[in-house]
Amino acid sequence: MPELPDIRLYLSALETRLPGRRLERVRLFTPFLLRSVEPPLAAVEGRLITGLERLGKRIVVALEGEHFLVIHLMIAGRFRWLQAGAKPPGKIGLAAFDLADGTLALTEAGSKRRASLHVIAGRAQLAPFDRGGLDVEAATTEAFAARLRARNHTLKRALTDPTILDGIGNAYSDEILHAARLSPFLLTQRLDDAGYARLHHACTAVLAEWTTRLIAESGDRFPGKVTAFRPGMAVHGRYGEPCPDCGTPVQRIRYADNETNYCPACQTEGRLLADRGLSRLLKDDWPRTVEELEELRRPPA
Repeated sequence: MPELPDIRLYLSALETRLPGRRLERVRLFTPFLLRSVEPPLAAVEGRLITGLERLGKRIVVALEGEHFLVIHLMIAGRFRWLQAGAKPPGKIGLAAFDLADGTLALTEAGSKRRASLHVIAGRAQLAPFDRGGLDVEAATTEAFAARLRARNHTLKRALTDPTILDGIGNAYSDEILHAARLSPFLLTQRLDDAGYARLHHACTAVLAEWTTRLIAESGDRFPGKVTAFRPGMAVHGRYGEPCPDCGTPVQRIRYADNETNYCPACQTEGRLLADRGLSRLLKDDWPRTVEELEELRRPPA
């Protein structure tokens, strides 16, 4: 799912292409994308685009007359910039927003249709889309710590909960926790003030670094590949590869459709965190350290 740096990358690219231009037509290729009925989609056609906004991980296109398009990309939704009037590729095309000099296409890979589009009339109607997460970059360390301590969750869960913090997901939470040298399973109410100062600094530094990096890499081109797996990430998506700071193999915890990546040496004092599937299978034989894991993997003499 695109997270704060990715959303800012899209906003940076769209700022030069949408505001000040008229949305001439919207083409909908699947009815499942549109999640609102009033006002109708046709109500935004012909209106001038006045600006772009962000609500958490949603992108908001503002149009004259206080009309708004609220777009949530979810996991596999992506934007593409095409020639005016072009059709999005293949079966992944969900919608096309036509301007005189180009078309913004919304696509979604895979068979599950999770991306959403809402048409809103009146700024007050945007309020339900605000999940209430704290803006970590604008918040003080004290406010950041108070928000996380209010519920006793693991740090991983707290960082990725949109009602607690704004814009952080699976990928950048891995990077943040590695930068802060903290275990993803540490409970929020057990972290001391120094730990919260370190975690807050890691949040702001990682998000700022990747926002700057992605925008610089894209340049004037429309971003063609927005992904959770980036070269240069420390641990996310790097299971089995050496930690860039200490060389220890990166480990993972798998659950549902997600996984958490971490460095045992940097984050958990050398301990391996139990992966639900493997620990259930191995039970008492589950290795407690990287050394024990390597011993299990070593072929018999």
